[in-house]
Amino acid sequence: MDPLYRSDNTTSAYQLNWGLTLFWRSAAVPDCVWWDQLVQAAEGDGVRLLKHRRVAKATSQFFVSTKPHVAPSQLIRSVKGRLQYAVRDRDPKAFQRNYCVRSIGAATRERVEAYVASQLGHHRMADPRVQARLADFQRHYPEVDLSRPRFAAHGQYWYNLHVCFGNDFRVAEVCEMTLNKLRGALECTASKYDDRLSRLSILSDHIHLTMNCPIDRSPEAVALSYLNNGAYAYGMKAMFQYGYYVGTFGEYDRGAV
Repeated sequence: MDPLYRSDNTTSAYQLNWGLTLFWRSAAVPDCVWWDQLVQAAEGDGVRLLKHRRVAKATSQFFVSTKPHVAPSQLIRSVKGRLQYAVRDRDPKAFQRNYCVRSIGAATRERVEAYVASQLGHHRMADPRVQARLADFQRHYPEVDLSRPRFAAHGQYWYNLHVCFGNDFRVAEVCEMTLNKLRGALECTASKYDDRLSRLSILSDHIHLTMNCPIDRSPEAVALSYLNNGAYAYGMKAMFQYGYYVGTFGEYDRGAV
């Protein structure tokens, strides 16, 4: 079946920040030689370089923002590849293969997960029976620890996302059978794509999820997969708004940067 929600018909609100660490093979080329060229080149990839600091002569740390279509793996290739091109005359093999990338947000992981866990209290239903029913759809998956890194072939990464989307016209859905189908569809989506859900909050008119994702999945692809599989639970009806919020978070907030 064709997806209902696609990149060309949905809008996104997003806040996607990353810390990227790259390791030079030798004493790095001075920043003034390559910084401006790198900033301009990466912008075309949907990658905005905000800050850089040299931790040691052979280690560079970048603070970066990206657009939703950019996966962390693409972010690494953009910065590392374009930086290698910028310094190719001085250092044709500038970098070691390993790297580290972290998702960073306005709030820390603990605060974001606590926010999702408290949603039912923030959005109380007038009928206490409905309030009690929805309590069963506030899920915590304690086996998932979002503070732990995942590993790729040449690096380690923390890729945590907070995804939120709402029912079209904010229509309230409180049917227990339908909510169970929706919960099952969202959990199956996480299993299919190897997203590690830590929190799921299904409310009457909107949904929150926190998870850790594989490095090759863009935030846009993640959000659209949950919208479309959620729609499948409703018989492929456009139950949700054509839009979503997606944001990064981790052990450090932007204040730490």
